[in-house]
Amino acid sequence: MSQAHERPTLEAVARLAGVSRATVSRVVNGSPKVAEPIRSAVRRAVEELGYIPNAAARSLVTQRTDSIALVLPESASRVFSDDPFFPSIIHGVSQELDAADKQLVLMMTNTVAGYERVERYTTARHVDGVLFASTHGVDPLPGQLARLGVPVVVTGRPLGRSTVPYVDVDHVGGVRKAVRHLLETGHSRIATIAGPQDMVAGIDRLAGYRAELRGSDRRSIVAVGDFTRESGATAMRQLLEDDPLLDAVFVASDLMAHGAITTLRELGRRIPEDVAVVGFDDFDISRYTDPPLTTVRQPILELGRELARQLLRVIAGEEVPPAVVLPTELVVRASA
Repeated sequence: MSQAHERPTLEAVARLAGVSRATVSRVVNGSPKVAEPIRSAVRRAVEELGYIPNAAARSLVTQRTDSIALVLPESASRVFSDDPFFPSIIHGVSQELDAADKQLVLMMTNTVAGYERVERYTTARHVDGVLFASTHGVDPLPGQLARLGVPVVVTGRPLGRSTVPYVDVDHVGGVRKAVRHLLETGHSRIATIAGPQDMVAGIDRLAGYRAELRGSDRRSIVAVGDFTRESGATAMRQLLEDDPLLDAVFVASDLMAHGAITTLRELGRRIPEDVAVVGFDDFDISRYTDPPLTTVRQPILELGRELARQLLRVIAGEEVPPAVVLPTELVVRASA
């Protein structure tokens, strides 16, 4: 092989930059003990030669792996179901980490053994920090890792006391807008299909529904689903059995709303003439229901990106707010 095709070396970078090999090593490994003009000369030489620093050596110097773990405390079947929430979170996190030249390590677990594996892996500092995309409010592992000095950020408002920073969306405010819209368009018997009450999204969306109805002196009519189409269909049938005269329903996810619409059509109810339907999420499915679904838009992709941004700030030693809450908005379509 000719000299021209050999991989550039540290010595070649040093010769081109007019500095010592040790100085080049300090610059490419992120040491702050080099004056900026020299750092600039080394960077130009690295770029001109196409030199690729040794990642293992850099890790030893900086004590960084340039890797971030995204922990999904769910089964693989739940993560890769027809619910786009987790794929959208992964996409948003990946975008931000790619821009920061960081590696994403995806870890899925919903077992005790799996949690122990995550704890061993992250406390051994195989990654620089950990993101928890958990939809459940009670999860002791993020707090345990934070107490051990591991940088951690989570999705969703933690239930109970927690010092771990989190990123969430405004569930309560979004639902209040949805229910207010139903009230303002003349509906008086407004039911809800709530999400699971061990999940922050389910808890907060039910709280928003009840708060808005309480302000209008209307009574709550509640069934609970699990954020799947099937549970929405079942819960809608239960609501109609409990109150055949209900004229509107707020459903705590678009997938459950799709199931609710299926049941309403099977029972001969017109939408929105007999029963208006509002969902939550603004997934793609909401545009293609019949009729198109009025829903609350939550910025899931941005949620993933903000989650990654906050963790990178923690790793860099910056102060971050204890909570970042992203806005939601009502998108009015033909179903309500």
